[in-house]
Formats: sequence, structure tokens, C-alpha cells
Amino acid sequence: MPEIDFNSDLGEGFSIYRAGDDAAILPHLTSANIACGFHAGDSRSMRATVALAAKLGVAVGAHPGFDDLQGFGRRMMTLSEDEVYELIVYQVGALLGFTKAANVELRHVKPHGALYNFAAVHRPTADAICRAVKDIDPGLILFGLSGSALVTSAQACGLNVAEEVFADRSYQEDGTLTPRSQPGAMIENLHEAIDQVMNMLHLGEVRTVQGTWVPVKAHTLCIHGDQPGAAAFASAIKHALLKEGISIQKPARTRT
Repeated sequence: MPEIDFNSDLGEGFSIYRAGDDAAILPHLTSANIACGFHAGDSRSMRATVALAAKLGVAVGAHPGFDDLQGFGRRMMTLSEDEVYELIVYQVGALLGFTKAANVELRHVKPHGALYNFAAVHRPTADAICRAVKDIDPGLILFGLSGSALVTSAQACGLNVAEEVFADRSYQEDGTLTPRSQPGAMIENLHEAIDQVMNMLHLGEVRTVQGTWVPVKAHTLCIHGDQPGAAAFASAIKHALLKEGISIQKPARTRT
């Protein structure tokens, strides 16, 4: 039976501000990527999201981003490899503290936003992220855009890797995600999203905005939890996956 992990980026509020309805979307997921305080999130949201995910049996992962609260981590920052390494260790370490305090396993790491997208095409940044993750815990699973430099780097580093695809983002001819600044970056039509997911799972390909097809490997599927109606979107996609006989499971470790 084919299988895939289903993940979303959560805990992305801070102080009195909230982004998305984590409690509504979490029951549909198998993995949660929790913001670690730089692009979003704070000590309270990290603790609460870890507890809620654990209660529902959802795997907990760290979601570190650029130190850009005002821009939600979606603006590019030029950092050295050492600075990227420190950025990852600092944020993953913060969430690791909360998982240890709650006796919950930290299972994976997925970079956020502009950092994720840059690491997909810039090998030195990808290498710095992978070194940081491996130094923290070589058993962690790294989530990276399918076919990207981050995946290649993680494999070379000996990390567990889950190649990620997106239900609600469109793709470019080079396999990268369409920048959010461009029209059509987000897929808001549920039927279009389900068609894209099924193509990626059954055909191993995704149709780009240019009309071409690029190959993908789908180990984990992401839906963005901060979009309007995200919980209903996630529920419908989960139902479509199960209807197709696709098992929804946490990603397996290939290395320990």
C-alpha cells in the first residue's frame, strides 16, 4: 500500500496574536512543524503546540526560520554558513527543550519560508542546515523540497530525509515553488489541489505553471495551516488520500 506523511506548519502565532487554527487542523495530520520563535512562535505557543500534537499522536518537528518576525520569515536574509548553522541550532534547541520537558520525541526538522526556499537552490546554505541538524541529533529526519539541494545535502550528510511536496503551492519548471509574490503561487481550489496531490503520488510528477511536468518524490505532503479554511482543506485532502487507498503515516527513519 502506498503511504505518505501529512504535515503542516503550526504554532505560528506569538503573544496575543494567532495564525491559523492549530486545534482544528492537527487531527488531520501525522506531522507538525512547530515555529521556534524567530519568524513566529514564542515560549507559550511552543509548549502548547507540543502538548497538543503529543495528545493527538502527531509527530513533533522544529520549524526554524530567518530572524524576521515582521516579515514572517518570508524575506530573504544574507547570512554566512556559520550564521545559518547557529540559527538552526538555536531554534531547534529551544523546541528540543520543550519536547524534553514534556517527555515527547522531537522527530524532524523543516526550515521555514525564505530559508527553506533558499536552501533548496543554494548548496552552502543547505550544507549548514544539515550540519546543524546532524550535530543536534543525527537521528532526526530533515524535511526538504523534493529534488532540491537541501535533499541532496542531507543525503550526503547521512541524515534521514523526507522529500516534501505541496498540496497548496504551484511549481516552476526548475522544481521550485512559485514565489508568493507571483499570481497563482497558492492553490486555493480544492479540486486542483487534490489533482496535484494525486499526480505527484501516482505519476511521480507535478504540472508546473508553465505547463511542463517535473519529477517529484513524495514522502511527506504539506498544507499551510495559516490559510483561510485550512482545516477543511486538510480534511478533504486526507479523505481523498484514504479513498485512493493511500496510507497516511509518519515518515520512517532510514538511518539511526
